Amino acid sequence: MVVAHTQPSTSSSSPVHKKNRRKTSKKSTNATTDAASSSKLELADRDEEMEINDQNPSNSITDVIPVQDGDGEDDIMIDVDAPSLPQSGVPTLPPLADGAQKGPLKSEMRRIPIPPHRMTPLKKDWINIFGPLTEMLGLQVRMNVQRRSVECRTSKHTKEIGALQKGADFVKAFALGFDVNDAIALLRLDDLYLDSFEIKDVKSLQGDHLSRAIGRIAGQDGKTKFTIENASRTRIVLADTKIHIMGSFQNIKIARDAIVSLILGSPPGKVYAGLRTVSSRMRQRAL
Repeated sequence: MVVAHTQPSTSSSSPVHKKNRRKTSKKSTNATTDAASSSKLELADRDEEMEINDQNPSNSITDVIPVQDGDGEDDIMIDVDAPSLPQSGVPTLPPLADGAQKGPLKSEMRRIPIPPHRMTPLKKDWINIFGPLTEMLGLQVRMNVQRRSVECRTSKHTKEIGALQKGADFVKAFALGFDVNDAIALLRLDDLYLDSFEIKDVKSLQGDHLSRAIGRIAGQDGKTKFTIENASRTRIVLADTKIHIMGSFQNIKIARDAIVSLILGSPPGKVYAGLRTVSSRMRQRAL
């Protein structure tokens, strides 16, 4: 007895898969056509809304605010004729009264230190020092020996605002080494100043070079120093390596330039020639 095994035919299954593929492709094409048609409908609806808004501008979302004519423009426009503010921030203050600076001042005190080597000359010339301070400026002055200083204070007799500063400059000038008669000029004139510097500020010198520089500034028996003082109309004090000059601003510059040239090594004859030309120009300007 022979049993025959028959295999199922695959011809029946292949058409089924082909049909399914055709169905999915049809579905996808239908979906794309539906999406395109819906987008076209949306665009058409938007165009219709824009046309409606163009025909009826009052129904649009952004309404145009009408501009007021006539008197309403003054509220919106900037007034051109308004008074302009000052460009600079400097305040304009009224002038002081005639007796404003001569009234009673607030009590102030100033302490001027005195070097140890100037205490003995201070004690000798004390009468000539506190006399101008009390009579001319109306200050109260005392010598503090323990602190080695001179104390000045304003009082009811003080008339000027800058009296205390003038008194302090006068005592400081005496402490630096100036004569009392020369220092009194600080109380009488307003355009006098004090200037101090050291030789090492100009050029770093040591030993014999420093001694020769000091000798060139002083000269034989102080001749060079006196010549500079007379030509520039100043007063000069040589205190070791420190140099103090008293005079007006322009005269201090002339004396300082001459001293600097001597420190740098210029011969005194060349400095004298420069001072002669400067003094002649000063005389011409004075005329």
